[in-house]
Amino acid sequence: MNFDFDILVIGSGPGGYVAAVKAAQYGFKTAVVERAEIGGICLNWGCIPTKALLKSAEAFEILKHPEAYGIVADGFNVSFDVQKIVERERGVSDKMRRGVEFLFKKYNVSVIAGTAKFLDANTVTVTVDAASNESGSVAAAENTITAKYIIVATGARPKALPFAPFDGEKIISYKDALVPKTLPKSLAVIGSGAIGSELANFYLSMGTQVYLIEFLDKIVPLEDDDISGQLSRSFRKNGMKVMTSAKVTGVKFNKLQDESGAERDNCELTVETKKGVETINVERVLCAVGVAPNTDNMGLEEIGVKMERGKIAVNEFYNACGDVYAIGDVIATPALAHVASAEAVACVAHIAELEGKPGAKFHPIDYKHIPGATYTSPQIASAGLTEQKAKEFGIEYKVGKFMFTASGKATAAGKTDGFVKLISDAKSDKLIGVHLIGADVTEIIGGMVLAMNLGATAEQVANTVFPHPTMSEGIKDAAEAMEL
Repeated sequence: MNFDFDILVIGSGPGGYVAAVKAAQYGFKTAVVERAEIGGICLNWGCIPTKALLKSAEAFEILKHPEAYGIVADGFNVSFDVQKIVERERGVSDKMRRGVEFLFKKYNVSVIAGTAKFLDANTVTVTVDAASNESGSVAAAENTITAKYIIVATGARPKALPFAPFDGEKIISYKDALVPKTLPKSLAVIGSGAIGSELANFYLSMGTQVYLIEFLDKIVPLEDDDISGQLSRSFRKNGMKVMTSAKVTGVKFNKLQDESGAERDNCELTVETKKGVETINVERVLCAVGVAPNTDNMGLEEIGVKMERGKIAVNEFYNACGDVYAIGDVIATPALAHVASAEAVACVAHIAELEGKPGAKFHPIDYKHIPGATYTSPQIASAGLTEQKAKEFGIEYKVGKFMFTASGKATAAGKTDGFVKLISDAKSDKLIGVHLIGADVTEIIGGMVLAMNLGATAEQVANTVFPHPTMSEGIKDAAEAMEL
């Protein structure tokens, strides 16, 4: 059979665009279907723009307290322009998106604007609203596209609470939170995962009174208990109201008078806590309770794809059924951009092996040591088992810890909140968990993932020479503490 393309990728986020470029590099005739912006959520509405906002917040924090660094600014009035902050953030995303578009052109990846739906395992229809097609790519009212292999990489979308749907004004998603016209005086953030905590951090830094509300008994609940505790202390020290074991059961809207007597919009939240039912009044509510995979209305089940809780079931090669593959947030692996990219490389390598492409070799991903990074202040970076998981699995373990209050680099930077925590198997001495919280620790975790993948022991880390003064030398200090 003659196909329009060798490989068709549905979605152009960090999974989809990496898959498309890799496929083209192997020599496959490749196309991408995208219904929104090239680059997906991560590049346009997630990973990248949030970091741009947080950089503005970091700069503002330093300017508010120049005396802490010996800077005298007599009569210096520090303020911010929220629209200029948003313009900078949007500019960063635009630049990165143009980079992906350049790669598509360089490797002759065709871009088809619209929404894909399967007819069979090798055929999709793509429908498009011509008015929304801003990319200048191939478009029509409906196209029928065939491909020898199809990779689903459609990502996920924010979830709303059933009693508080997003309205873009009072109840907002992370997309709305990235492009505010004005900053609210008060904000409730429901959900304290990476998205909720990062945006709570940004708004707090810019002067908003923030309530961070978490249903579970700790914030950033996937992290080690010690990490969660430190972030909670840091947030509270900076004025954030942190509520854990708290369930939002209702939201209603009304008007309140401010200090000047003027009426303003108000969101009244009913929150169940261990202390009883509390009422919180804020201007806006940011719902960050999780994401839902974009797998509905694609015709997947009709062509034999097995679904598990809305996600696509795949084998070790990311094959769902027939010639259909899936990667990223639509499958039951960690919903992280770097995981989607790694799965894209592995999936395409497998297809290339099947097709006998020179140099193609499938390398399975080791999901035991996937790093996580949260860009709060202080930052969080972790990989491997938490202490709580080690206990659950019945592993005998040792812990080594180093506080950044004793770090020369952290002290010189004025950022001593945080620590390094290493966990090793007591019998083999191999590292099984690395947990960092502190300034710029997201830049350190990659080396520790490599160390764990290579089976490094705590003793080997302790005997490694680290540069001084750096935040990274805290890893050596923590390893040495483990040996005591």
